[in-house]
Amino acid sequence: MGELTLRATGPARASDAWERYADTRTWSSWSPQVRGVELDSGGDGDGDHRLRTGLTGRVVGPLGLRVPFVVDDVDEQTMTWRWHVTLGPLRVDLLHRVLDHVGGTVTELVIDAPAPVAIAYSAPAQLALHRLVRA
Repeated sequence: MGELTLRATGPARASDAWERYADTRTWSSWSPQVRGVELDSGGDGDGDHRLRTGLTGRVVGPLGLRVPFVVDDVDEQTMTWRWHVTLGPLRVDLLHRVLDHVGGTVTELVIDAPAPVAIAYSAPAQLALHRLVRA
């Protein structure tokens, strides 16, 4: 396992970028590799779609691939969250941060995965980060 850190800076307010993370229904609007999110909670209320520690489900990717995930930690005050996805024996840990920046926001993603996986995921992830912080 190795870590790869990606960053993007953009004009969005940090609170807006955070809300794009916090509501799982919006993920497909800024992350091109996400077609949808299926949650295990089963509820229909707005709060059911909000990031929270222990949230589980599947990220739906290209060609209908469904990748299970678990949200390991969410800190709304510091606008950070950590989750992991699994595909067979492969586990990828992801740490996201949203930070205020002069004129907008900086977002960071730390990918902890085998190097070939982290490198392969870095291009779509970088594009997603740039879309996350756009106005």
